[in-house]
Amino acid sequence: MLVIPGRKCTTCEGPTRRELMRIGSIGVLGLNLTRFLALQKTAGASTSAARFAGARGFSSARSVVFIFLQGGPSHIDIWDPKPDAPANIRGDFKPIKTKIPGTHISETMPMMAQTLDKCTLIRSMSYTPNGLFNHTAAIYQMLTGYPPDRVSPSGQLEPPSPADFPTAGSHVSKMKPPQEPVLPFVELPRPLQESGIIGKGGAAGFLGKAYDPYRLYQDPARPIQLDDLSLRKDVPPERLKDRFELLKGINGSMGELEKALKDQAVDEYYGKAFDLVLSGKARDAFDLAKEKDSVRERYGMTTFGQSLLMSRRLIEAGTRFVQVNWPSVANGNPEVDSWDTHAANFGPLKNLHCPKLDRSLSALLEDMDDRGMLKETLVVAIGEFGRSPRMGVSTSGNTNSPDGRDHWPYCYSAIVAGCGVAAGMQYGESDQTASSPKDKPVHPNDLLATVYYTLGIDPEMEILNHLNQPRELVKGKIVSDLWA
Repeated sequence: MLVIPGRKCTTCEGPTRRELMRIGSIGVLGLNLTRFLALQKTAGASTSAARFAGARGFSSARSVVFIFLQGGPSHIDIWDPKPDAPANIRGDFKPIKTKIPGTHISETMPMMAQTLDKCTLIRSMSYTPNGLFNHTAAIYQMLTGYPPDRVSPSGQLEPPSPADFPTAGSHVSKMKPPQEPVLPFVELPRPLQESGIIGKGGAAGFLGKAYDPYRLYQDPARPIQLDDLSLRKDVPPERLKDRFELLKGINGSMGELEKALKDQAVDEYYGKAFDLVLSGKARDAFDLAKEKDSVRERYGMTTFGQSLLMSRRLIEAGTRFVQVNWPSVANGNPEVDSWDTHAANFGPLKNLHCPKLDRSLSALLEDMDDRGMLKETLVVAIGEFGRSPRMGVSTSGNTNSPDGRDHWPYCYSAIVAGCGVAAGMQYGESDQTASSPKDKPVHPNDLLATVYYTLGIDPEMEILNHLNQPRELVKGKIVSDLWA
């Protein structure tokens, strides 16, 4: 007869399922990782294709930093100024020269003007939405590669569902799991959100919760809590190891019980949690106190700036995919924290948002370049759409002030750097009012396909949805010209 220490619960057949799960639970570790690690297995799907062998850029990335500027920053006021356009289009800002000959950006981005030689500026992002184009629908399109299929009467999407298409980082987490004890996919510092719809387009959907991101929804500019990645003080490593060995022995000697618990994969995933916690790599990656004050200040002591610094540390530790969301509700108040400049455009951009973006993004690119990390890390910065070139008009059913800009998916901009992508290049061009691409249009699906491609994943590979129906990973074309 076997007796499990703690609350007594014995049977002639061994421990009960409840007792075994109590021993094997992460409560022993003092972390909440079983939900994160459960069912996560090494990918069985093919992640490459012979037809790409030797192609420029294919499998050039080991990892990705995806900077998602939720809220829709104004491309014409940041990346694509039109000084010769009429006043109600060109806006208040003057263009300034950049390190890319002949390419100017807004005066609100002086640091990026001197850093643009480390990346490609895409000025021809474009898509035509089906029906209403609100934030959530555009976010879902950008991050999953598929348009939403259900919209509520209010025009917003339905809440996240297990039937949703997976976000890009979840696919990467499954197909390219790290070999080291690190978190494969991390999202910070806040969720994707429009009003009451939280997390749509930011989860693993039909892949299952095991491939959800590790969500650090805290402000990295302040001390953060990492209890779920730390040992409890009353559980030393030796004791934890003993408990882990006991659990392995139980699983190994009780075939029927092991079979009954197969869906929980206790042995495998407890082992992953064990390695993850004891290695300390994930915990250390989140510890910004290990950085010099000068480095932290270069990134900016803001939520966004410190999130980008943390993304660099996570990539160094071995994380495959880090998604940094702009720390604001997508349709929030532009006078406080949001890019959604319907009511006011120029003041918030000049005084709040562009200074943060300028300092932090330029710092990340410089820092990663100096460390040689851009050789194997793809950096992408993009929003779900741009803003209407003409001020004071309604393009999405919203009310706009005379100096406000509405949603505009028909033309906007993105930054891409690393993994052999041409540095110091402008890709594509918009028309004279930044209303539509003049040449080389890039659909969001094309950019997402390119991200997969750099990771050695065939974007046309077949996946099965929740109904076991075959679907393409993403319906997009690789932007191969980025490797000029």
